[in-house]
Amino acid sequence: MELRDALSQITEIRLQLARTEVFRGYRALPAAFSGLLALAAAGIQALAVPEPLQQLEAYLTLWIGAALVSGGSAVFEMLIRARNAHSPLTRELTTLALGQFCPATVAGALLTVVIVRSAPQSIWMLPGLWQILYSLGIFASCRLLPRPMFGIAAFYLVSGLGSLTLAQGPHALSPWVMGLPFGIGQLLAASVLHYALEREHDAFTL
Repeated sequence: MELRDALSQITEIRLQLARTEVFRGYRALPAAFSGLLALAAAGIQALAVPEPLQQLEAYLTLWIGAALVSGGSAVFEMLIRARNAHSPLTRELTTLALGQFCPATVAGALLTVVIVRSAPQSIWMLPGLWQILYSLGIFASCRLLPRPMFGIAAFYLVSGLGSLTLAQGPHALSPWVMGLPFGIGQLLAASVLHYALEREHDAFTL
């Protein structure tokens, strides 16, 4: 019984350490790639999907595909780093970070399915809702991230609310309602990650 209690206490201590550590698994390069991909997807939509409300399948395929490529690249690098890490704490931090962000991602996917199938008249709201849910994912992860990432989360929240307010009628599903917020937001996030984590780490290792 004493051994079990001791092991439980050790596990709890490691979890507490993980919650107070800064997670270095999010990297600037995947974030920058995500921002550039969003801008590229907006350009593709402007050329290939000029009437998104009448081309919903193409619109959703484009943006969901971009999100899967973007998110997949970030998660892949995180998992590779966790697998190659010598410290168990790094792997626990990776699990914790994914667990904090995943609920917003799952909620976004389910909300998209519900709106597309049951409330197609509200599809114009999707870009704003995606941005708000993305902001909630960042807010949930802020305890593991550099402090300036709070500003990135606030940016997505404001841009999402702005999209819901302004991107209606003739502006509904405009390519830049998605491209600009996610392009700018992810490039800003890449800058934060580079200056707050990677440059600091490189300077420390010199």
